[in-house]
Amino acid sequence: MSDVLDASPYDALLLLSFGGPEGPDDVVPFLENVTRGRGIPKERLKEVGQHYFQFGGVSPINDQNRALLDALRKDFAEHGLDLPVYWGNRNWAPYLTDTLRDMVRDGRRRILVLATSAYASYSGCRQYRENLADALATLEQEGLELPKIDKLRHYFNHPGFVEPMVDGVIRSLAGLPEEVRDGAHIAFCTHSIPTAAADTSGPVEAHGDGGAYVAQHLDVARLIADAVRERTGVDHPWQLVYQSRSGAPHIPWLEPDICDHLEERKAAGVPAVVMAPIGFVSDHMEVLYDLDTEATAKAEELGLPVRRSATVGDDPRFAAAVRELVVERAAAESGRDVTRCALGALGPSHDLCPVGCCPARAPRPAAAGADSPYA
Repeated sequence: MSDVLDASPYDALLLLSFGGPEGPDDVVPFLENVTRGRGIPKERLKEVGQHYFQFGGVSPINDQNRALLDALRKDFAEHGLDLPVYWGNRNWAPYLTDTLRDMVRDGRRRILVLATSAYASYSGCRQYRENLADALATLEQEGLELPKIDKLRHYFNHPGFVEPMVDGVIRSLAGLPEEVRDGAHIAFCTHSIPTAAADTSGPVEAHGDGGAYVAQHLDVARLIADAVRERTGVDHPWQLVYQSRSGAPHIPWLEPDICDHLEERKAAGVPAVVMAPIGFVSDHMEVLYDLDTEATAKAEELGLPVRRSATVGDDPRFAAAVRELVVERAAAESGRDVTRCALGALGPSHDLCPVGCCPARAPRPAAAGADSPYA
């Protein structure tokens, strides 16, 4: 058992997330962190912050990360994986740089990173890596010894990520009125991103129409739809749709938007819809507002029965998946035999982001990749 669950050469895991405000006074400073460098006026940020103010100025993401942190520590302890787990955020406390500094002072020298984003994209992967590079640069300026950092591979098609979502869709279907249940349509939802960013997501060989970002989501959607059919005996129609667009109107973003999609499905005679937020690890603000509030209100306006299935969150199967990914990566780094678990047609993702993967508009240093300045 000790050989199977050997985490060496790693001595810590860092849970790296987006962060969110935890009170009304936090909202505008948080949004200033998120949009830094874009020149957005404070008055505009106050308008955007209304989504948060509707919920008391509190994003659920930090509490959900605390629950995931507890689940990971519990799973590791129960399975004999001796690996401390830390938590840092990109945009709010606990800040990534502060956490990384604590890790270095605790003597951590080989760190694995779990990002709370399962898919390939600039905002879902490389931007996290850029933030890691920024944090390392700060520690270097402070004269601290820099750790070596690696990032766990994309886990969108790991069974521990997919299977909880299958259960969530089945529960949501069961929650619909019986007379509309079998005819229900499944809208698999994820964050919209600019089409240019989607087209260049993933390794260079995956670039093209929608890139790895769209291909990975479609693969997960098929996996879930097939599993639902096998378990219920009903073949539900489905489509990948998008939400949470935030860019300038003249820049093309991935479509259709979930609210437009609900209108189209209603016009087509669909009797009910299950919204499945497969692009999100937890029920954070963009799920809470864009789906539970905005899209649900649109469905009510249309007279369309709708249910929203759960995200993975702190499901024990996801915690177990993280443990498996840690052991897998540790084995690969140590030259031991590796079993890589993945469902669907795409297979397991790369361990090391290659050069040209999910490029930024303006090149910036990024850690934990083939182009990292911190070897």
